Amino acid sequence: MNAVYLAQDPTLADFGKDPWWLVLIKVVFAFGVAVMATLLGVWFERRVVGRMAVRPGPNQAGPFGLLQTLADGLKMAFKEDILPKAADKVVFFFAPTISVICAVTALSVVPFGPMVSIFGHQTPLQVTDVPVAVLVLLACSSMGIYGIVLGGWASGSTYPLLGGLRSTAQMISYEVAMGLSIVAVFMTAGTMSTSGIVAAQGDATRLTIAGMEVPAPGWYAILLLPSFIIFFISTVGETNRAPFDLPEAESELVAGYMTEYSSLKFALYMLSEYVAMVTMSAVTTTLFLGGWRAPWPITLWEGANSGWWPMLWFFGKVIALVFVFVWLRGTLPRLRYDQFMRFGWKVLLPINLVWILVLAGLRSIEDWQTKDRLLVTGVAAGVLLLATLLWPSRGKAPKPSPQEKADSRPHGSFPLPPMDLQVPPSPRTKRVVAEREPANVAAGSDSREV
Repeated sequence: MNAVYLAQDPTLADFGKDPWWLVLIKVVFAFGVAVMATLLGVWFERRVVGRMAVRPGPNQAGPFGLLQTLADGLKMAFKEDILPKAADKVVFFFAPTISVICAVTALSVVPFGPMVSIFGHQTPLQVTDVPVAVLVLLACSSMGIYGIVLGGWASGSTYPLLGGLRSTAQMISYEVAMGLSIVAVFMTAGTMSTSGIVAAQGDATRLTIAGMEVPAPGWYAILLLPSFIIFFISTVGETNRAPFDLPEAESELVAGYMTEYSSLKFALYMLSEYVAMVTMSAVTTTLFLGGWRAPWPITLWEGANSGWWPMLWFFGKVIALVFVFVWLRGTLPRLRYDQFMRFGWKVLLPINLVWILVLAGLRSIEDWQTKDRLLVTGVAAGVLLLATLLWPSRGKAPKPSPQEKADSRPHGSFPLPPMDLQVPPSPRTKRVVAEREPANVAAGSDSREV
């Protein structure tokens, strides 16, 4: 059965041999996945959040409301395109396209399936692959920052500029945690090729428990559980999704970096956000969830990882991760900006560094080279990480009793508002009070004499 699986695994030598028309089909397919991800992603998010809020969501335009997002896209296309007077016209126009191009380009190195036959040609279900494909993914993710920063700067307005600066700081900080999470994958798989990482997660492993050999999962989401948790948290922050959508905080920045955008330019920004969400879900599936390989119960069927079936398992995993993105948005409130940045630099980064150091030490010991030992270590470290993230940092201070509140006030005074709500007196008020003080003192002395 393993021989069937290994025969279907593409290698770097299988790329670069396709005719031009087959490459064109793959490119169009990847672009179609990006466009359909936006149309169906918006509908999926609205339906899921509506279900969580006990309301129907879009259900009027087309069956199950599927045509609602298409109608919204047509409406955006025919809306007036407003260009602010203070905007840099060239940069203002090209900024949204940078974000879209970077998000779509990342799909070119994501494997959708194994070797298949297309019109008689044996070819992998992947546009291309290179020895440093994961670095291409990181580069596309980093370049997408420029579209947001330039869009906020070129708008010539305060709120877009603040949103662009926020997004820059946020993406840079969480890019570090994301990159360190992938280091653990490199160390375990021994390659940076996406197809090679998927093949490494399909190796047959056996775990001995109580003298019995049972199949051990080869997915890095279990073997490298801390890296998987940190990587997924970083992807949520990287894509500006709630509860980390601080660059678009409507209570503070109106709409953030896209405040001045309208019509198709605004649609491009929305397209880039949903494509980035689907792309990062696909990257997470590739690096940590076995890629296109079927989960355990389905692997009992010999043909589960051959032919076109693996595309079904791949997109099933992607949809499950997109559901988690939507679930987070419908569940958690938005963090404060200082809390979010402190969480990235002071929690995720140190934990990631310690985990990589422990993993490197274990890999250097000969007896710990097998995956069953690594499985135990990864699960134990992941449970410890979850306990660290979810454990309350400090207990709530007990509320003072009414008598304690009364005793803490100055004698004869009324309750005062919090200090941050008190307006400091103006210099003129201070001067008037100082001038009246001698008269008040004299009046007080006269009354005492009487």
